[in-house]
Amino acid sequence: MEMSEVTRARAAATSVAASLGLPVTGTTVLHNSNKLALRLTPCDVFARIAPVGQEVAQFEIELAQRLAEVGSPVCPLEPRADPRVYTRDGFTVTLWTYYEPAAPGVSPVDYAKALELLHLGMREVDVPSPRFTDRVAEAEAIIADPERSPGLPEADRVFLGGRLASLRRAIEERGAAEQLLHGEPHPGNVLSTEGGPLFIDFETCCRGPVEFDLAHVPEAVCEHYPGIDQGLLDECRQLVLAMVAAWRWERGDEFPNRRLFQESFLRALREGPPWPTLDTMNRLVGLEPSPKALQSLRLPGSGMSTAITNCVSVSTTP
Repeated sequence: MEMSEVTRARAAATSVAASLGLPVTGTTVLHNSNKLALRLTPCDVFARIAPVGQEVAQFEIELAQRLAEVGSPVCPLEPRADPRVYTRDGFTVTLWTYYEPAAPGVSPVDYAKALELLHLGMREVDVPSPRFTDRVAEAEAIIADPERSPGLPEADRVFLGGRLASLRRAIEERGAAEQLLHGEPHPGNVLSTEGGPLFIDFETCCRGPVEFDLAHVPEAVCEHYPGIDQGLLDECRQLVLAMVAAWRWERGDEFPNRRLFQESFLRALREGPPWPTLDTMNRLVGLEPSPKALQSLRLPGSGMSTAITNCVSVSTTP
């Protein structure tokens, strides 16, 4: 969000909390992209705010409730508020439980186990959702339209559009089992809590093979996730690289170091294999060199962030 929107969004969240008897004297920006995430104090509430019409807030609330009911590791809603979407001044506001960061990092074993449990719970939840191919189609539409990606050189446009199409076909032709997925279970969407990792942000939830989710997490996490099809994972990693590249070329994208991402992701697609993971690419571009730097991480599908104060950094030990 632009700063003028951030100011209004803060006021909207504060107004909602006050109407529920939750005292707010301060707000801290935890994340700023297509949505704004705030910590409201002293009531200690995690508020997520989005412009009306640009959110899937009701879907996220209902999915989080259903996943919590089957014991999935998801961030719960704020218990002092009704589980619904609030509207103020052109914004939607949802209220969630705030967690202080529990540790500087979470082990790959714990991360993998939490993701496995999330996938298990998602197999028990029947909700309408798009396929991963719908997300690929969104990226293809950006690349195919010079008006939406005016800075993309023609040779790169042909290359990237072809790679997106060929990878989508290759993955579909494998005929792998599909299920409900998080869509972007990268470290920026995982909270480190005393009770273990919890997932947030189900905006990009879709159906597909679990390897599509695993293509968003560090290699060390994949090593502890059972039953992976390595060939399919490699194709999904390539696909995610191509999708991220497409988003970075979209007109109006405000991702930090956007130009470096545009160049480095195209180069990785041309030079691989091996196919780098997203955390490797973020380190190369300078967005994820350390746990502290991870606080400013934002991964595919949105814009830019100013801070994330409780997201997972993956430790190097099991």
